[in-house]
Amino acid sequence: MREYDLETLRQLKRGELPFEKVHEMQSSHKDRDRFLKMLAIAQESVPWNDRILLPYAEHLYVVEKPDKSRVVKCDCGYEFGDVKQNWKLSALVYVRDTKEKINEIYPDKMGCDPDWMHIREYICPGCGVLLETEAVPPGYPIVFDFQPDIDTFYEKWLNQPLSK
Repeated sequence: MREYDLETLRQLKRGELPFEKVHEMQSSHKDRDRFLKMLAIAQESVPWNDRILLPYAEHLYVVEKPDKSRVVKCDCGYEFGDVKQNWKLSALVYVRDTKEKINEIYPDKMGCDPDWMHIREYICPGCGVLLETEAVPPGYPIVFDFQPDIDTFYEKWLNQPLSK
């Protein structure tokens, strides 16, 4: 098992490593403290001080507030609300539901039929970054991707209590 230093892991997070190095890192066994190292790198990369408990998606984190509540938060600091609620309900949503809107990103005849599928884009109201897209039938409910069991993850997988 190979241990990677923090600078190499920072380069990995920033997308600065060559493909061969990334492949090597992804294909080999992870060093035991990789999650904690990546968590520290994520924490130093954001402009706010709330403790990151878990990376949730690209640009999104589950953080612990001073009152011990847990919220989903963007890189920019925008808070989407309690982790038990679907963060997408607090995002800006752009729905590509016409041929014209779909053709903005897909060449003609290569996109979906808007009568059969809509493309929803979820955008951070704080910084405008695209956080996620969904391709769903018209009228389909907003998908709640997952609700992490953070306490069990820390206690059973990391073998450490969550409290600092």
